[in-house]
Amino acid sequence: MAKLFPSHVLTLFPGFVAWNASTTVMVFANTEETATEKIMLKAVCRKRQIPPLGWPMKSQVLKTYQHILALAFSVSEVNRDPVLLTNTTLGFRIYGDNSDAKRTYESSLSLLSTRGEVAPNYQCDSRDKLFSVIGGLSSKSSMQMAYLFGILKIPQLGYGSFSPVEREMLPSFFRIDPNEVSQYVGLVQLLLHFRWNWIGLITSDDDTGENFIRTLMPMLTKNDICVSSVEMINERLMKRLATNLFRKSLIKWQSKAMIISVDYKEVAVLIYKLEFLRKDFRPSRVRVWIVTTRWDFAALGAQMHWKELEYFHGALSFRVHTSDVQGFNKFLLALNPARPEGDVFLRNWWQMAFNCWFPIAGQTSSKRKCTGKEKLEDLPPSVFETRMTGHSYTMYNAIYSVAHALHAMYSLRPTRAMMREGKKPLAIQPWQILSFLRNIRFNNSAGDEVSFTDNSVVGSSGYDLLNWIYFQNESTALVKVGRMDPGAPQDAANCAQCPEDQYPSKDQDQCIAKKINFLSYHEALGFVLASLALSLSLITSLILVTFIKNKDTPIVRANNRNLTYILLVSLLLCFLCSFLFIGQPKKVTCLLRQMAFGITFSLAISSILAKTVTVVLAFMATKPGNVARKLLKTQLASTIVLVCSLIQAVICAIWLATSPPFPNLDFYSMAVEIVVECNEGSVTMFYSVLSYMGFLAVISFMVAFLARKLPDSFNEAKFITFSMLVFCSVWVSFVPTYLSTKGKFMVAVEIFSILASGAGLLGCIFLPKCYIILLRPNLNSREHLIRKKYQGA
Repeated sequence: MAKLFPSHVLTLFPGFVAWNASTTVMVFANTEETATEKIMLKAVCRKRQIPPLGWPMKSQVLKTYQHILALAFSVSEVNRDPVLLTNTTLGFRIYGDNSDAKRTYESSLSLLSTRGEVAPNYQCDSRDKLFSVIGGLSSKSSMQMAYLFGILKIPQLGYGSFSPVEREMLPSFFRIDPNEVSQYVGLVQLLLHFRWNWIGLITSDDDTGENFIRTLMPMLTKNDICVSSVEMINERLMKRLATNLFRKSLIKWQSKAMIISVDYKEVAVLIYKLEFLRKDFRPSRVRVWIVTTRWDFAALGAQMHWKELEYFHGALSFRVHTSDVQGFNKFLLALNPARPEGDVFLRNWWQMAFNCWFPIAGQTSSKRKCTGKEKLEDLPPSVFETRMTGHSYTMYNAIYSVAHALHAMYSLRPTRAMMREGKKPLAIQPWQILSFLRNIRFNNSAGDEVSFTDNSVVGSSGYDLLNWIYFQNESTALVKVGRMDPGAPQDAANCAQCPEDQYPSKDQDQCIAKKINFLSYHEALGFVLASLALSLSLITSLILVTFIKNKDTPIVRANNRNLTYILLVSLLLCFLCSFLFIGQPKKVTCLLRQMAFGITFSLAISSILAKTVTVVLAFMATKPGNVARKLLKTQLASTIVLVCSLIQAVICAIWLATSPPFPNLDFYSMAVEIVVECNEGSVTMFYSVLSYMGFLAVISFMVAFLARKLPDSFNEAKFITFSMLVFCSVWVSFVPTYLSTKGKFMVAVEIFSILASGAGLLGCIFLPKCYIILLRPNLNSREHLIRKKYQGA
């Protein structure tokens, strides 16, 4: 179905980790000050010292570690680029804000000072030059940082939305996450898709929660979605909330869907309360939980027991969309706690993630020892993902945005008179980067375009919709089931179904003609099969000519020479009938292909059965008075061939008379192709032909197996046994393979089975005889025959 979607389209497929640490990106460059300036700076910098910042708590380390790795990976990748920043090296320092205003301000002030000092606007250490700040997951922490850094016009790339008035006051802030309004639009579309029109809302009791309610409620009202309850909670309130009051709140949560927009701390307390009241509140009472990007599954999975996550089995979660960045997965899998290479977080994170410990002298633990060989891919996605998450991806784009802005500025420096006369270039100041950052436009390594308009990232790919799955073996999975794309094309409010000979485009905005699908001589598969059929036909013809030229030799005359000719001719026809299956199906070819295949193969197997029966009768005729002598004098072999072939011919005639095959166009088996096929008419008759052929093959195999050790100079029974074993193996494997394929590949499977089984009969029965006729003619003599008979007796 072709669809012309409105913007902010939610696409469901058939069927976030949040970051709470501020980071800084710095360019390491040498700066020069006069002697007077150095003395003044040293005096100011001795005024106050602060304790080291930037070492997050354990839960923070576990929660934000991939973002730290994404930062390190991005900076390392930029520094290895021989073109982007030729004579400049990027470095970084990491600070944890812990959602605490005081801590955030202290961290921000320390970035404007020498390490370990608080002396804003004075920097005693000339090694680290601050050029930009990346951080602040929430609007609140981003704003706290932005007011401070905006005074000095230091670029800040962070998260969260501001009002137009606030945006005017913060010109140096650049937003790098998608606009949450598009997430709310996708949320409403999701509710409408599943017709969930009776919902409840749970959000945090702060500015972010109020903004969530203020923005979402008008959208719900406009689309006739009723809200049964609105719960605004915070961590402290949830901890103090009495059990009885909480039980009353649960009664209001009996909706078709509950939408949660809270951070990981509030979720942890919420789950604790739900677990405490397990008898009163079962997971099945809420049909589905829908979670916004504020919820961090990684932080939750690290703190909760697996059993507690059962509440959210089947939950749907929005997450910032990410693309696969080449090399990042390899970078993660190369982590080795035995060689952390300056990563001060790795060993602590490893111990928490794998629930083990690295032995320390004088300390003991009940946990198992870490070997360092644990595999990251074995961790559940609720703890760690081995692909770049949405917020790690925005981190990656932020680092490259700064790098490209610096590259653009360095490229223009000679033309802007930024060099002293005959001396070193002027030092770059952070405020000089702003104009370049606003105007950058580049494609990252994943192929996505990154740019900024009105200080907000453009080209963001929106959100992914994930399905949270909890298994009874206490494992979890996050399955991508949909996509929210703010950049989807505009024009129509309804859908028009494409004609059956067309299919919708990827954007579902037009219908495209389907390609014709049949096995053609012009494609590689058809050419190879046709060449193979032709080669086997020629080989069979050469063998037939060889046997005719040597018709009076004992090896040809043995076991009925006429049956040998019939078998070779029937195998030749079998190989030639393969050409009826190649090419565009027509009425004549559809009528002939299965009939020719069934009758010729039945003729071949019947002749084999007759030859085997002849061997048995010849042995029995050596005994005096045995009736086998009389049977050999009759036309028993010819009768077997005629009757067995005639039965198959009658089955085919009934097929043609009742429901014959016919050419057909299949529009539905394949999404973008029309299959031109021969409809078999009656599937029952098709499998009747196969079944009868299989019956003859089994009988021939059994008789040949019993006669394989009879004494005779040219006893074919042993070779027939192997040939029928190959034949039966091919056609037993044919049925499931044929039923599991579609289009031209079904035809190719049948052709291959015809050629393989025919080649098995030809090779096992006739190659040994051709070897004697052509290469060992001394064995093809009457004297040798008499000697072999005497030895056998």
